[in-house]
Amino acid sequence: MTFDELIQTALKQRESARADFSNFRVGAVLLTIEDRLFTGCNIEISSFGLTICAERVAVFKAISEGLRDFKTIFIASDSTKITPPCGACRQVLWELAGDIEVIMINCHASYQKAKMSDLLPHSFDRSFLIKNKENI
Repeated sequence: MTFDELIQTALKQRESARADFSNFRVGAVLLTIEDRLFTGCNIEISSFGLTICAERVAVFKAISEGLRDFKTIFIASDSTKITPPCGACRQVLWELAGDIEVIMINCHASYQKAKMSDLLPHSFDRSFLIKNKENI
Protein backbone atom coordinates (compact mmCIF):
# COMPACT_ATOMS: atom_id res chain seq x y z
CA MET A 1 0.00 0.00 0.00
CA THR A 2 1.11 3.55 -0.62
CA PHE A 3 1.51 6.12 2.14
CA ASP A 4 -1.74 7.83 1.08
CA GLU A 5 -3.60 4.51 1.03
CA LEU A 6 -2.41 3.79 4.57
CA ILE A 7 -3.71 7.21 5.68
CA GLN A 8 -7.08 6.45 4.07
CA THR A 9 -7.18 3.01 5.70
CA ALA A 10 -6.61 4.54 9.14
CA LEU A 11 -9.33 7.11 8.48
CA LYS A 12 -11.73 4.39 7.32
CA GLN A 13 -10.92 2.22 10.33
CA ARG A 14 -12.57 4.89 12.54
CA GLU A 15 -15.92 3.71 11.15
CA SER A 16 -15.56 0.48 13.14
CA ALA A 17 -15.04 2.36 16.42
CA ARG A 18 -17.46 1.97 19.28
CA ALA A 19 -17.32 5.43 20.85
CA ASP A 20 -20.77 5.62 22.41
CA PHE A 21 -19.68 7.89 25.25
CA SER A 22 -16.98 10.18 23.89
CA ASN A 23 -18.12 10.23 20.25
CA PHE A 24 -14.39 10.46 19.49
CA ARG A 25 -13.56 7.78 16.94
CA VAL A 26 -10.00 6.67 16.31
CA GLY A 27 -8.61 4.25 13.75
CA ALA A 28 -5.12 2.80 13.58
CA VAL A 29 -3.02 0.85 11.11
CA LEU A 30 0.19 -0.81 12.31
CA LEU A 31 2.72 -1.71 9.63
CA THR A 32 5.22 -4.50 10.26
CA ILE A 33 8.69 -4.61 8.75
CA GLU A 34 7.31 -7.31 6.41
CA ASP A 35 4.61 -4.81 5.30
CA ARG A 36 1.80 -6.71 6.99
CA LEU A 37 -1.04 -4.53 8.26
CA PHE A 38 -2.92 -4.75 11.53
CA THR A 39 -5.84 -2.43 12.13
CA GLY A 40 -7.58 -1.24 15.25
CA CYS A 41 -10.29 1.09 16.46
CA ASN A 42 -11.21 2.43 19.87
CA ILE A 43 -13.83 0.48 21.80
CA GLU A 44 -15.61 2.12 24.73
CA ILE A 45 -17.82 0.52 27.35
CA SER A 46 -19.62 1.92 30.36
CA SER A 47 -16.82 0.78 32.69
CA PHE A 48 -14.45 3.41 31.28
CA GLY A 49 -11.30 1.81 32.70
CA LEU A 50 -11.84 -1.17 30.44
CA THR A 51 -12.05 0.95 27.29
CA ILE A 52 -9.26 0.27 24.79
CA CYS A 53 -7.68 2.60 22.25
CA ALA A 54 -7.22 1.90 18.55
CA GLU A 55 -3.44 1.81 18.82
CA ARG A 56 -3.45 -0.90 21.47
CA VAL A 57 -6.00 -2.98 19.54
CA ALA A 58 -3.72 -2.95 16.48
CA VAL A 59 -0.57 -3.76 18.47
CA PHE A 60 -2.23 -6.53 20.47
CA LYS A 61 -3.65 -8.10 17.29
CA ALA A 62 -0.18 -8.14 15.72
CA ILE A 63 1.50 -9.52 18.84
CA SER A 64 -1.18 -12.22 19.17
CA GLU A 65 -0.39 -13.28 15.59
CA GLY A 66 3.29 -13.69 16.45
CA LEU A 67 4.63 -10.46 14.93
CA ARG A 68 7.29 -8.54 16.84
CA ASP A 69 8.96 -6.13 14.40
CA PHE A 70 7.13 -2.95 13.42
CA LYS A 71 8.03 0.18 11.52
CA THR A 72 5.07 2.59 11.44
CA ILE A 73 1.70 3.21 13.01
CA PHE A 74 -0.91 5.45 11.40
CA ILE A 75 -3.43 6.94 13.86
CA ALA A 76 -6.48 8.82 12.59
CA SER A 77 -8.98 10.69 14.77
CA ASP A 78 -12.24 12.54 14.27
CA SER A 79 -10.60 15.78 15.41
CA THR A 80 -9.60 18.69 13.21
CA LYS A 81 -6.45 18.84 15.38
CA ILE A 82 -3.56 16.44 15.03
CA THR A 83 -4.12 14.12 17.99
CA PRO A 84 -1.18 12.21 19.50
CA PRO A 85 -1.57 8.83 21.21
CA CYS A 86 -2.58 8.88 24.88
CA GLY A 87 -0.07 8.09 27.60
CA ALA A 88 -1.10 4.44 27.92
CA CYS A 89 -0.73 3.92 24.17
CA ARG A 90 2.64 5.64 24.15
CA GLN A 91 3.88 3.24 26.82
CA VAL A 92 2.49 0.17 25.04
CA LEU A 93 3.87 1.29 21.68
CA TRP A 94 7.29 2.00 23.19
CA GLU A 95 7.53 -1.36 24.94
CA LEU A 96 6.05 -3.54 22.21
CA ALA A 97 6.96 -1.69 19.01
CA GLY A 98 10.02 0.36 19.96
CA ASP A 99 11.07 3.63 18.39
CA ILE A 100 8.72 3.34 15.41
CA GLU A 101 7.44 6.17 13.28
CA VAL A 102 4.03 7.54 14.28
CA ILE A 103 1.81 9.21 11.68
CA MET A 104 -0.92 11.26 13.41
CA ILE A 105 -3.81 12.11 11.09
CA ASN A 106 -6.72 14.50 11.58
CA CYS A 107 -10.19 14.14 10.08
CA HIS A 108 -9.14 16.09 6.97
CA ALA A 109 -6.24 13.70 6.22
CA SER A 110 -3.62 16.24 7.27
CA TYR A 111 -0.84 14.52 9.15
CA GLN A 112 2.25 14.96 11.28
CA LYS A 113 5.12 12.50 11.72
CA ALA A 114 7.03 11.77 14.92
CA LYS A 115 9.19 9.01 16.37
CA MET A 116 8.10 7.27 19.54
CA SER A 117 11.22 8.60 21.27
CA ASP A 118 9.95 12.13 20.56
CA LEU A 119 6.50 11.34 21.95
CA LEU A 120 7.80 9.52 25.02
CA PRO A 121 11.15 11.00 26.04
CA HIS A 122 12.86 9.57 29.11
CA SER A 123 10.75 6.43 28.81
CA PHE A 124 10.50 3.66 31.37
CA ASP A 125 10.76 0.12 30.09
CA ARG A 126 11.99 -3.37 30.91
CA SER A 127 15.62 -2.24 30.92
CA PHE A 128 15.00 -0.69 34.34
CA LEU A 129 13.65 -3.98 35.72
CA ILE A 130 16.51 -6.22 34.67
CA LYS A 131 18.87 -6.68 37.56
CA ASN A 132 22.46 -6.01 36.66
CA LYS A 133 25.40 -4.13 38.12
CA GLU A 134 24.53 -0.91 36.26
CA ASN A 135 21.13 -0.37 37.83
CA ILE A 136 21.55 -1.81 41.31
